[in-house]
Amino acid sequence: MNISIIVYIIGWILEFESAFLILPAVVGAIYGEYKSCAAYIAVSLICLLCGYLLKRKNPRRSELYTREGFVTVALSWLIMSIFGALPFMFTGEIPNFIDALFETASGFTTTGASILNDIESLSHASLFWRSFTHWIGGMGVFVFIMAILPLMGASTMNLMRAESPGPSVGKLVPRVKDTAKILYQIYIGMTVAGTVVFMLCGMNLFDSLTTIFGTVGTGGFGTHNDSIASFTPLQQNMITLFMILSGVNYTVYFCLLRRQLKEAFSIEEFKWYIIIILASAGVIIWNIHGMYPSLSEAVRHAFFQVGSIITTTGFSTVDFDMWPQLSRTILILLMFSGACAGSTGGGIKVSRLIILMKSVKKELSMIIHPRMVKKISMDGHTLPDETLRSTSAYIAIYFLLMFASILLIGIDEFDFTTNFTAVLATFNNIGPGLGMVGPSHNFSIFSPFSKCVLIFDMLTGRLELFPMLILFMPSCWKKY
Repeated sequence: MNISIIVYIIGWILEFESAFLILPAVVGAIYGEYKSCAAYIAVSLICLLCGYLLKRKNPRRSELYTREGFVTVALSWLIMSIFGALPFMFTGEIPNFIDALFETASGFTTTGASILNDIESLSHASLFWRSFTHWIGGMGVFVFIMAILPLMGASTMNLMRAESPGPSVGKLVPRVKDTAKILYQIYIGMTVAGTVVFMLCGMNLFDSLTTIFGTVGTGGFGTHNDSIASFTPLQQNMITLFMILSGVNYTVYFCLLRRQLKEAFSIEEFKWYIIIILASAGVIIWNIHGMYPSLSEAVRHAFFQVGSIITTTGFSTVDFDMWPQLSRTILILLMFSGACAGSTGGGIKVSRLIILMKSVKKELSMIIHPRMVKKISMDGHTLPDETLRSTSAYIAIYFLLMFASILLIGIDEFDFTTNFTAVLATFNNIGPGLGMVGPSHNFSIFSPFSKCVLIFDMLTGRLELFPMLILFMPSCWKKY
């Protein structure tokens, strides 16, 4: 294990977090919240100092292999969450460290699960920081760093592989740095476009920024106690549109920018993603239309919640825990599904489900035709055995960790629906669940131990399991 390169990169991470913390400090100054402004500046200086101390000594070896890449990403996200929690404690808005860490980890991992009973009591600086953590974590801090810094050359692909969601990570263009730039150009473009659209729909600048941070980052932290319910129907529809767009694989947008329309719309995962959304919303509309005064209102709420859950954003316009059992079951299934690989969404990912279904079909066919030779392919390309193996391992580990987490938080003696959906909502980076963690409730009911379990679930789910798990393997820490 090349410890020196890991320490060096974590130093860079803290220095970038120091820069990020200046923005909420500016917001605090604008709104005259000088105590909050001072708290964010203080934490920014702490991050800057710690980052400087960690990176002042250049690493003896700059090699960054897969092992170092996974460990670096896992430790960086954990440390970033710890330092990001300090402003909440310094301002006194969330004085308990575990609660502050839960809120911050939920932000960076784009989960959107909260322990706060009164969100509107927070300062504008803290409201901005909560939402901005979604934007930072949505595309990934390492993708951002690779876009502007020439760190380790080609070996930085191991960092992108550890941080980016999906069964496999490829480069849009030959150089990793250029790929990172393209991803962030698309991401920033969607952020700017969403901010402008929301302001044209009547939102003020602060609400537009904080809402688009949670929308394109598929996070879900709102600035109001009722999430998005108090927004106008037009504003809710625009949020629905940008949530669904944010759940699309960014390869689709890259193809559109290159005017490769045929390639963009022939991507198998994208087609199934749209089909799942339309089918789910259609069934829910049929199931809930009698609960609302007009069909258009039922359509609006159905598409909003389907878009919010499948993209793992977690915004809500209604308390969907009050919907009929069929609609709630569909939403739970969408929690498992998640968005497309290569998007900012969480969950298992549509591409993995497609691979899983094709693998099942292949096994059934081979029972009937034992001598048949059949390869599994997507988008006209045969999938390598490595992708199939990692997908199978991911699914197995996914359910093992989920069941273990449900067992561990069972010590709090809450009902099964609450425990099951709490783990499901944090593990898949969704936010609200059902029962006592539904849209009208929060996660403050859990004990500190259970909150730590759920924090681990949020980080593990966001980093696609393996980076966090590899930290617990003794052989990982052996030096070369």
